[in-house]
Amino acid sequence: MGLIGEVLLLPFAPVRGSGWVMGQVLREAERIYYDPSAIRAELARLEERLEAGEITEEEFDSQEDELLDRLEAAMRRGTQSDDGTAR
Repeated sequence: MGLIGEVLLLPFAPVRGSGWVMGQVLREAERIYYDPSAIRAELARLEERLEAGEITEEEFDSQEDELLDRLEAAMRRGTQSDDGTAR
């Protein structure tokens, strides 16, 4: 972009910067959310809670299904490159 374009867009710099920061935060949150090791750790904690009697079998099944769905999605994401094509 040329100098004139930069000067004209200068008033929007804070908005562009905020958008960039929000994008970075979103990417990091997704990385953590879909981290297979974190999901497996949550599954282990869930099983511990069931064994300790903190949750019912129905609650365990529901939460386990959600975590397994997340793990499956994480595995699918891991087999795709950044442009969405299979590795």
